Amino acid sequence: MERHLNFIAGRWQEPESGTWYSTFNPARPQEALGEFPASSAGDVDAAVSAAAEAGPGWARTPGPQRGALLLRFAQLLEETKQELGRILTLEMGKPLCESVGEVGRAATEARFAAGEASRLDGHTFVSERPGLSCSTVLEPIGVVAAISPWNFPVVAPVRKIAPALACGDTVVLKPASITPWCSEFLMRLFEQAGLPAGVVNLVVGRGSVIGNRLVDDPRVAGITFTGSTAVGIPLNERAARRLAKVQLELGGKNPAVVAEYQDLDAAAREIVSAALQCSGQRCTALSRVIVLEAQADALVERIVSLVEQIRVGDGLDEKTTMGPLSSRAQLETVQGYVQRGLEEGAKLLAGGRCLVEDPDREGYFFAPTVFDHVQPDSALAQEEIFGPVLPVIRVRNFEQALEVANRTRYGLAAALFTSKLSYIQAFTSTVQAGMIHINHGTASQAHIPFGGVKESGLGPYSIGHTAKEFYTNLKAVYIRWQ
Repeated sequence: MERHLNFIAGRWQEPESGTWYSTFNPARPQEALGEFPASSAGDVDAAVSAAAEAGPGWARTPGPQRGALLLRFAQLLEETKQELGRILTLEMGKPLCESVGEVGRAATEARFAAGEASRLDGHTFVSERPGLSCSTVLEPIGVVAAISPWNFPVVAPVRKIAPALACGDTVVLKPASITPWCSEFLMRLFEQAGLPAGVVNLVVGRGSVIGNRLVDDPRVAGITFTGSTAVGIPLNERAARRLAKVQLELGGKNPAVVAEYQDLDAAAREIVSAALQCSGQRCTALSRVIVLEAQADALVERIVSLVEQIRVGDGLDEKTTMGPLSSRAQLETVQGYVQRGLEEGAKLLAGGRCLVEDPDREGYFFAPTVFDHVQPDSALAQEEIFGPVLPVIRVRNFEQALEVANRTRYGLAAALFTSKLSYIQAFTSTVQAGMIHINHGTASQAHIPFGGVKESGLGPYSIGHTAKEFYTNLKAVYIRWQ
């Protein structure tokens, strides 16, 4: 079995502890994918030291040159997307077509970030006093800790690293412990692209060891984290003790409101796709359907019909349209929520069961699940399940739909399917979410700001022009001309 390494100061290094752990294919849990470093505090300190040492030189590198390296990296992503996509499917489980698409999306975001390296402009101001010029400039913040999730192990790290590099920062990446192979592949692409030693570093291991050490290190100027709200809130508290910058992309309980929409077939297709892509394991998944009673029966019938056509299986099988859950723990979480839904009186219309007798040998396959007549305050309607479970909530009118949509602690994304212009205006101005989608699912674009409100996020939005608000500091400059 192949033994993998950390990437620190431009060198591939064994962990200081000399210990390793194995990762496994969620479609075949008996299949070990490799051994990865069980890194310790010493490895983290070495990576931060490397990033800090490389920082001044990288910050002085002209922005267009930084952008050129990112463009080369994006091209390498495109050239290797089949190989990297296969690794992604082996690690995380999603169908190969989704994995290859994720690599392509990462390349697109990297190209946008490359352009941002030439757009780090400030402003000039008219002065109140003669002989004095006033302006602002953007400067790199320094060392950035990038803590990425397991559900998008290619695009999530790239979404953090690429804008950091464009802005002149250096990075220490801590990937999710169950999907480190993709991050190692990314480091090899950065190395091949010609990135100077120490500008990007990789440390693999447990979050409780690596994440806390990164957050506490005074040399780390900013922490960008994507993961659960339960982890993000204490991380933010920890970072606040030393006033480090944070960018948090957290959980969601994203509603799809259907109200007087003329094309229920299209609504059902969009909802099912957005709900069950990545086996429902994504923060922007549509995880609640709120539908007016007058259209509920017709919509539910269409949703169930589409769900029953989904083929669950190994992501490397070209016939598969939904892969396994990522781990035994995630499978047990989903099973627990299904049981709670039944106990709360929701009506199970599809799925609700594990598809194999022995998941630890045969894979973490769970049938896509639909519940109807779900109560707005139930666990199914309020808590982030992060799995292929879609609850349907019936409401009397549009006003109640808006109230139910906002009745959650999350505020990431929300979708509305309607043919009424007045509903669109009310929805976009009333619903508490960082991203609003009208008559389509919760698919974002590679140049549009991405983020949430309430307990779904904190700090500047990622993607697009807002990312540099996190990765740079603003400096005001006053000059008196003699």
